[in-house]
Amino acid sequence: MRVIEVGATDTYQVRIGVDYQSELKRLMQGRQRVALFFSESMKESIPHIENTDAEVFLFPLPDSEEAKSAKTLTKVWDWFGAAGFTRSDLVVAVGGGAVTDFAGFAAASWLRGIDWVAVPTTVAGMVDAAIGGKTGINSDYGKNLIGAFHSPKEVLIDTHWLLTLSDRDFAAGLAEVVKAGFIYDAQIISAIGDKGLREIRSSSLLTLELIERAVRVKAEVVSSDFKESFNREILNYGHTFGHAIELDSKYSLRHGECVSIGMIFIAELAFSLGLMKQELLDSHRRILTQLSLPVSYEGKSWEPLLANMKIDKKTRGDLLRFVVVTEIGKTQRLEGPSETALRAAYEKVCT
Repeated sequence: MRVIEVGATDTYQVRIGVDYQSELKRLMQGRQRVALFFSESMKESIPHIENTDAEVFLFPLPDSEEAKSAKTLTKVWDWFGAAGFTRSDLVVAVGGGAVTDFAGFAAASWLRGIDWVAVPTTVAGMVDAAIGGKTGINSDYGKNLIGAFHSPKEVLIDTHWLLTLSDRDFAAGLAEVVKAGFIYDAQIISAIGDKGLREIRSSSLLTLELIERAVRVKAEVVSSDFKESFNREILNYGHTFGHAIELDSKYSLRHGECVSIGMIFIAELAFSLGLMKQELLDSHRRILTQLSLPVSYEGKSWEPLLANMKIDKKTRGDLLRFVVVTEIGKTQRLEGPSETALRAAYEKVCT
């Protein structure tokens, strides 16, 4: 087991390589009620938690981003009220990023914050969504526009969940790993090298190394800037255009797939402005392609995507702000690029 600490309002641990059922029994001790949230499609995979004094309530959620709605949250609030949930009770989120985002926000918003634990079951959840204390739901106007910073008590990473993932979902999670490599840890990029998706999946040691390194990147960045005042923005590399695509596609694409396209967009923009060398741009395309991730988005006009980017959380007024990578492990901010430059980058990835 590896243990990584994350500094926030309260420091908490990310435990990698654990048996999540045993860890949950430990965390449930002394709790009267526990709400266990999970995706509807995982219903058969959620075991009954025994040998605990807590009363466990199971709460299935709609799959993927459909869970992250105000309608679903209202139902949960009513359920919390009827069940008599108090600040000594516990919320547990077992699932991908959508489940941890939603359940974390439900915990944050009930009684101004009750305890919660994240049990991520996807690569993306393990290395990104479950860590950092960002919780939230979606609006018709964009992803994660409604939310709160509310750290979990612990994050339990049981790598046996990875065996349940499709190649597509595994690859989508690797986009966040690649992002962590480009913005912070060159060893991630070196470890991936010229390996494809199948080669990485077949090596449990390499998979564990990549997950641990990506978790350490997230932990170190978040610990230095919990509420995203400046430093933490580097974790949004590729996300501005990625979120715009995610909304435009009505969430038919995986989050990681959109981040992959978003990294190509910002790399093309940075290259055109002389902020990135050709070699690094080519490295973006090569690595993402060999991991079976998309590097283009077809059939959509520029104007809706630009409108979606303007509601990105890094935007200030009408000023679009991006994180760009100038060298592996080195980033800077790009503010207010011309629409001509933006459209040229769009045409590189959307033709």
